[in-house]
Amino acid sequence: MSLTKPELLQAYRKMYEIRAFEERLHLENTGGDIPGFIHLYTGEEAIAVGVCENLTPQDYIGSTHRGHGHCIAKGCDIRGMMAEIFGKETGLCRGKGGSMHIADLEQGMLGANAIVGGAPPLVIGASLTAKTLGNKGVGVSFTGDGGSNQGLVFEAMNMAVVLQLPTIFIFENNGFGEATGHDYAVGGRNITRRAEGFGMPAVRVDGVDFFAVYEAVKEAVQRAREGGGPTAIEAMAYRWHGHFEGDPMLYRAEGEVERLRAEKDPLKIFRSKTRKQLSDAELDAIETEVNALVDEAVSKAKADPYPPAENVLTDVYASY
Repeated sequence: MSLTKPELLQAYRKMYEIRAFEERLHLENTGGDIPGFIHLYTGEEAIAVGVCENLTPQDYIGSTHRGHGHCIAKGCDIRGMMAEIFGKETGLCRGKGGSMHIADLEQGMLGANAIVGGAPPLVIGASLTAKTLGNKGVGVSFTGDGGSNQGLVFEAMNMAVVLQLPTIFIFENNGFGEATGHDYAVGGRNITRRAEGFGMPAVRVDGVDFFAVYEAVKEAVQRAREGGGPTAIEAMAYRWHGHFEGDPMLYRAEGEVERLRAEKDPLKIFRSKTRKQLSDAELDAIETEVNALVDEAVSKAKADPYPPAENVLTDVYASY
């Protein structure tokens, strides 16, 4: 195992932060205080953390509508995220972005994106900047299996190969594009082979295994930093909640989610694989700390003010 004990503890903390954050939102959403839709990342924690533990604050990521996990893994402040989702002035985007548009450029988070397949074209811009400046930075885009069919995603992959950009295309294959199965909607049924057709290395990994994701991304990031161009990684995982909160999930088999929670839990798998390095007491202590942090973030978000009406036209246009 190439990771040190502090690095392992950090990885588990990030995964549990995502889990606790999302499960709390699942409960809070029933109270009617959260404006707009939310799309939960529960069940896919190992992907975001396995990717972002290989990155620095100077690297950039582009996200999806299901972006809370990516934000947390990249280092965005949980209190600011919670306030943003509740639409409050203290949010990372001053309450104007909400769940699907959280961004934090200081952390290299280009933003969650309600446009399906919207991240890859943005990320190759960040990658081109890094290549032009010669700063060894990389850009990482997250896209779902549904978004993998988007034409702009194809154009972005082609451009990344042509220009040999330091880009990693992460395809989070959780089995469904909204309610449409991957096997029906993806021609050839293999996102990895399709990505290879653009002329880049591509690999499929077990997306519920942090270590499988981490090692694949580590190799891709090293190649990108050394001028070796882009890589595509398809991470196979499962989302436990619906496409959005309120989705009745009629497309799922009876008992499917219960089975996934029992057999395909990224946190349980991580615990199992680190029993020689980490004790249950150490990991339980992390969970206790994180639960308190999430409680604090919710209480603060509920008490914080909404943006004043006079700010409705601020932050709309950039000034140069």
